[in-house]
Amino acid sequence: MSRRQFKPPPRAGNESPDDTGCTVLHVDMDAFFASASLLARPDLKGTPVIIGGQTRGVVLSATYEARAFGVTSAMPIARARRLCPQATILRPDHELYSRMSDAVMETFAAITPIVEPLSLDEAFLDISGAVRRLGSPATIAQLIRDTVHDEQGVTCSVGVAPTKFVAKLASGLCKPDGLLVVPVAEVVGFVQQLPVGALWGVGEKTEEALGRLGLVTVADIAHTPLATLKRALGDAGGQHLHELSWGRDPRHVQPVHREKSIGSDETFPVDVDDPAYIHRELLRLSAKTASRMRAAGLVGRTVSIKVRFADFTTITRAKTLRDPTDVTQEIYATAKSLYDALGLQRARLRLVGVRMEGLVRGANAPVQPTLAEPEFGWRDADRAVDRASARFGSGSVGPASLLRRD
Repeated sequence: MSRRQFKPPPRAGNESPDDTGCTVLHVDMDAFFASASLLARPDLKGTPVIIGGQTRGVVLSATYEARAFGVTSAMPIARARRLCPQATILRPDHELYSRMSDAVMETFAAITPIVEPLSLDEAFLDISGAVRRLGSPATIAQLIRDTVHDEQGVTCSVGVAPTKFVAKLASGLCKPDGLLVVPVAEVVGFVQQLPVGALWGVGEKTEEALGRLGLVTVADIAHTPLATLKRALGDAGGQHLHELSWGRDPRHVQPVHREKSIGSDETFPVDVDDPAYIHRELLRLSAKTASRMRAAGLVGRTVSIKVRFADFTTITRAKTLRDPTDVTQEIYATAKSLYDALGLQRARLRLVGVRMEGLVRGANAPVQPTLAEPEFGWRDADRAVDRASARFGSGSVGPASLLRRD
């Protein structure tokens, strides 16, 4: 979503937007991993910098100067080098990122106890209880930005709005190092001027389907009969987009303990170098992890994998999803893509693991439907497996590919 597509409403003189009722903040660190790494390399500020492996693997983060050349997170390093050959590539420092993230989250917690981290570098805050003590929502947002910059030496962007959906849109549109307030009275106009791709749940295929209906902007969706949307996208998908097109989002900010996670590891009896075997193990571990999450009534947003080589060297990779999930196939698809992006080919492995982080109660974190999926999809299949396992025992039903684990 391009910031050039966003046009803030005109205001007289230095008039500030009315932030009354805008008690949801979305704080997003600006190119967090790259910005943190540059603290030790101030000579590289203002230049294209990529965080990742020197020759293999994927881009973990990139400065905005590198992004201007088309470099994005999760892109293969080789392709990033071709797009921006003048970039400096720095190895990631995960310990530094974790330490700085903890400090940033402590800053949030000093403002309000209602903090919902989405990953190391972004979170929702409900500041309704802090307004009387600290001032208006915009004042609190600026306080957060100033504190993070002064104490950590990096910048963040903050969206201020009445709902989570609009706050996240706002933070994305004011990056980098920005603050954007979307007043209650301007939510509809703000949302409806955006392209359809700005809405949660609209991927490439759904955007194409909407395009075939002649729907290009969110306003187009808003003024399309609900029955038409449901016919094209299914009942759940059509209703979901209809609500978002009018800026409606009933979800509340839910406090999350960031250290909470559920996962499973497998240590092989002998070292393994067969990618197909590793894929089956990732599927089995994904199914086990998803089953434990559903049993606990939890969904998660961050999928991480752990890979241990024959020499005991261990690496981890993670990806934060757009929406929380407890679906085996969604977890597996992400875990598999993280593993494949490592480009290990015939590397000998002694252990792999799959873990879900950023967990919240399923009842408190509605899972957005995938708009291209049928009315009954993978989520329903997982529930059926749970029911069969409860009746006939664990492992009685599962993916067919796991029958060939030998």
